[in-house]
Amino acid sequence: MKNTIKQTLKKQASQLLTRDGLFTTVQHLVPQQKLSETAGRLAASQNPIVKKAFVHTFAKAYGITLDEYARKNLSDFSSFNDFFTRELDDNARPIDDSAHGIVSPADGMISQIGAIEHGQLLQAKGRDYSVSHLLADTENKESSYYNEGSFATVYLAPSNYHRVHMPFDGKLIETRYVPGTLFSVNNVTAENVPDLFARNERLVCVFDTEYGKACVVLVGAMIVAGIETVATGKIERSNTIQTLTHNISLKKGDELGRFYLGSTAIVVLPKSAGVEWSQDMQHGSVVKMGELLGVANP
Repeated sequence: MKNTIKQTLKKQASQLLTRDGLFTTVQHLVPQQKLSETAGRLAASQNPIVKKAFVHTFAKAYGITLDEYARKNLSDFSSFNDFFTRELDDNARPIDDSAHGIVSPADGMISQIGAIEHGQLLQAKGRDYSVSHLLADTENKESSYYNEGSFATVYLAPSNYHRVHMPFDGKLIETRYVPGTLFSVNNVTAENVPDLFARNERLVCVFDTEYGKACVVLVGAMIVAGIETVATGKIERSNTIQTLTHNISLKKGDELGRFYLGSTAIVVLPKSAGVEWSQDMQHGSVVKMGELLGVANP
C-alpha cells in the first residue's frame, strides 16, 4: 500500500516537473484577475511611448503584417487594444454561402469538433466537460436540449484576427456573462485543466435560428482584458452571472463581438440542426472566419 502511494506521488511530481506541467501549475498560482486588469490598462493606454512599444514588439514577435487589414501602418492605431482588434479589409474573408452551411466564427485553429454525447463536449483527449456548465445552465434544462447536438471549438492564437462573427443566421435573444477563472486556453492547458472552458470567464450568446436555439460562447483566457459584443458593448466584470435579453437579427458573417487579448469561441447547435461537420475539419485544422465547417440538415 505504501509503495503504491509513493509511486503515485512520484508520478504526480514527475508530471509537475515537465514543461507542460509547470506551465499549468504556474497558472494556478498567479493572480489571474489582477494580471488581466493590469494588462488591460496598459493595452488601452494611448500614451505614444506605451502604445508604440506594445504594438511594435507584439507585431514583431508574432510576425504580424497588415496586408489583409483596413489600416496598413502600425502607427495608424490609437492603442494596443485598437491594434489587437484591428478590422479586416473589405472582402478579405469571403463568407461561404452553401445552403445551411455553418461557418467558422473566427480565424484560428480547430481545438475540437464533433457531437455532444451524454451532455458532454470533448475538451481534449480523455477530457470531457458538461454543456450545462459551459452555458451556465443552473437548472440543467439545456443539457437535454443540446444532447446529441453538435459543437465546434475554435482557438484564436495571439497572431489571429480577433473579431468573432456569426456562424449562421440568427436572432440574438440573450447574453449571459459568467464570471470565472482566466486560464490560458491553448492545447497544453486544455489537456491538463479539467472543465477548462466551463471554468473560465465567458459570455454565452443565445440565438433563435431556423434550427432551434443555438449558442456561440466567447471564452476568456489568461491576460484577456475584456469581451465585447454588438449587443452589450464591453462587458463589465462582476462576481455574479449577468443575463440580458435582446432582439437583434444577425446574418451569417456579421460581426458578433471581439476579444481584447485571448481566446476561444465555441459554437453549440441542437440535435434538430442535424449538423454534419466536414471531414477535413478536425483537431488541429487551421480555419479562417467564414470558412465552411459543416452543413446543417434541419
